[in-house]
Amino acid sequence: MKHKTKGRPARIKCPYCGRSAVLRKASYDYREKALDEYLYVCSGYPECNSYVGVHAGTMQPKGTLANGDLRHKRIETHRLFDAIWKNGILSRSDAYRWMQDIFALPSSQAHIGQFSDYRCDCLKAECMRVLENNHVEIAC
Repeated sequence: MKHKTKGRPARIKCPYCGRSAVLRKASYDYREKALDEYLYVCSGYPECNSYVGVHAGTMQPKGTLANGDLRHKRIETHRLFDAIWKNGILSRSDAYRWMQDIFALPSSQAHIGQFSDYRCDCLKAECMRVLENNHVEIAC
């Protein structure tokens, strides 16, 4: 079955080297792990190791291009954030509203995929505080 995407490719510049990002099948980077998924990849890849995933069935990026360190930090941050709603401390929608309130963000910007290194650190600290206050242990 052929993968259909909605919309036009986004015009994205790499924040690290300034080159344009190109839409590629995720198998370009992930090899056999990704079947019909897509990524926006810096045109300087692999020298510039920045990319971002795409929402399924669209050409919309899930956030901003990120290098390996920032991608890893975003994954860690999301794991902690998700633990808040997965452990029933807040509902998923309330957790996102809580995140918006912490950073005074509109809902359009309250996505970890758009967060900088610094903002990830801040959210991780807040999530850890909430999880500890609710006696939820998270493996590091």
